[in-house]
Amino acid sequence: MTIENKVIVISGAGRGIGRATALHLAARGACIVLGARSEVELADVANAIVRAGGKAIFCVTDVTKRSDLDMLVGRACQAFGRLDVIVNNAGIGPISRFDALRVDDWDAMIDVNLRGTLYGIAAALSVFARQGGGHVINVLSTAGLKIVPTMGVYAATKNALRTATEALRQEAGPNLRVTEVSPGFIDTTFTDSSIADETVRARINTQKEQLAISPDAIARAIAFAIEQPGDVEVGSIVVRPTAQD
Repeated sequence: MTIENKVIVISGAGRGIGRATALHLAARGACIVLGARSEVELADVANAIVRAGGKAIFCVTDVTKRSDLDMLVGRACQAFGRLDVIVNNAGIGPISRFDALRVDDWDAMIDVNLRGTLYGIAAALSVFARQGGGHVINVLSTAGLKIVPTMGVYAATKNALRTATEALRQEAGPNLRVTEVSPGFIDTTFTDSSIADETVRARINTQKEQLAISPDAIARAIAFAIEQPGDVEVGSIVVRPTAQD
């Protein structure tokens, strides 16, 4: 039951849940491989880990490109000799009502939230098959558990991924662990700049101010799943504020 020396890839690692998870797991002794689109943010996280005595490398990664996920996983194996865990965390949430017809935003959420995670799974599975084991952790959302207006496409991408995650779990066999983590309202900048509708953005930000909990809560949940003995799989974790409906 240890995280020390595990090699862990995290997508969307430059900010929010990804950053918090990287810092927490590194503090527990893991070797962290960071992926995100912003080199500046990645470097900041990696430098913070190294300054604290941890191990981290990074690779600029656009999860909508399968080759980028292959490269990210490849960097882990090249630098540390193996891959123990992939945390598919990258996601976007430009939510809106359907009648706003923001179809480009729908496409982007499908590309990042769903297709990007599938690319991460594909990249990791080939390594896990060669090693004889590994752990896939997919970050979903409570938006898929309680459906509300403006969240239709976002929740649909998360629930499609929920279905894929459960199927992967059933296919996995005894040596591959699969976990889904569904965060509720978390205090991040996740939707601050991506929501075009000012009314929707104001409502979300008000709810965030009233309810949101630290992304460290999700980092601890992910760590809990990882640190279990090899024959123990934590299939699903929901982490939400106590005040959230």
